[in-house]
Amino acid sequence: MREVAIMGVGMTKFGPTGLNLKELFAEAAIEAIEASNLEPKAIQALFVGNVLGDLAEGQMNIAGFLADEIGLGPSVPATRVEGACATAAIGFREAFMWVASGFYDVVLAGGVEKVSPMGTPLATRAFAMATDSHYEEFCGLTFPAVFGLLTHLYGHKYRVPLPTLKEQMAMVAVKNHHNGTMNPLAQFQSEITIEKVLQSPMVCDPLQLYDCCPFSDGAAAVVVASAEIARKMVSKPVKVLGIGQGSAGGLSRQKDFTVMRSRVASAGQAYKMAGLTPGDIDVVELHDCFTIAEIVASECLGFVDYGKGGAAAAGGDTGIGGRIPINPSGGLKAKGHPIGATGCAQIHEIVKQLRGECGPRQVDGARIGMTDTLGGDAGVVVNIILGI
Repeated sequence: MREVAIMGVGMTKFGPTGLNLKELFAEAAIEAIEASNLEPKAIQALFVGNVLGDLAEGQMNIAGFLADEIGLGPSVPATRVEGACATAAIGFREAFMWVASGFYDVVLAGGVEKVSPMGTPLATRAFAMATDSHYEEFCGLTFPAVFGLLTHLYGHKYRVPLPTLKEQMAMVAVKNHHNGTMNPLAQFQSEITIEKVLQSPMVCDPLQLYDCCPFSDGAAAVVVASAEIARKMVSKPVKVLGIGQGSAGGLSRQKDFTVMRSRVASAGQAYKMAGLTPGDIDVVELHDCFTIAEIVASECLGFVDYGKGGAAAAGGDTGIGGRIPINPSGGLKAKGHPIGATGCAQIHEIVKQLRGECGPRQVDGARIGMTDTLGGDAGVVVNIILGI
């Protein structure tokens, strides 16, 4: 297996936009290609994530249209991938494997989503299609409900009183919104307070508005290449050290949703491949679709003992400058969550962090970073470890 590196990354600003899917993806993709000191003709294959293009714009079969939009030409295979919120991370994994195998030398991975035209009712219904359609979706279970249940399960299992847990979750939201103020590409760039979180409207008990990430539009892209080529073309290639992907069935088949077996398996694969442990990670972008999700993920990835994730967030361990900085970009909570693009947007942040390009939100001395992207109710999880 060849050594693989990231040459360049690109990302649009997240949030409602007048651009269509092709325009959004082209903006991110061209930025990534130019940052790699390449021309589009150097790209040998495209793996692009998109989940809701058929509902949002009536556009299926989108990969070829996106390839043509950025000038890749008719001989370049373009493949759409889908794995709910983990979609772009799956695309990146596919690109990595093709380059690592030696079949391709330079591959573009990315993702794009446009949700704002759908409106909240249709978007909520569409997102719920990523749950088990037989036992969850048609019972009315939406993702706020899934993670509301998780909050109650977590508090009961670890004997954390609900008022205490809600305050810890609120501190996750405050932290990520603070980080978002330093990210010009974030959807939300304003501070919030614990009181504002706890006084916000109830979405699904016990989750309130500021416990939930927003619907977002946006795109992100990554140029993946053999390390040999990357070293010749860019001054700061970022190596892919480890990668993992795990799978699970619906909630009815998961024994304990507070310990997501697909995430534990995926992270274990990535750590093993990289020859690293959680203690070696300097910075992480993980899947905080809801505030409780960040707490649970920090434990499943091994950064915090089980049952202690909320206390770690409340104690400042996960802030910039803390023991393990989590979501310096603002995370899904503040940066935004265009589900087809999120996985590559997380990679974008880690690459920038490892290159020391994040300005006021820079994690000092970051040399090894990790991403964690969850699809559905842990039906698919992808973890990637990057280093310089």
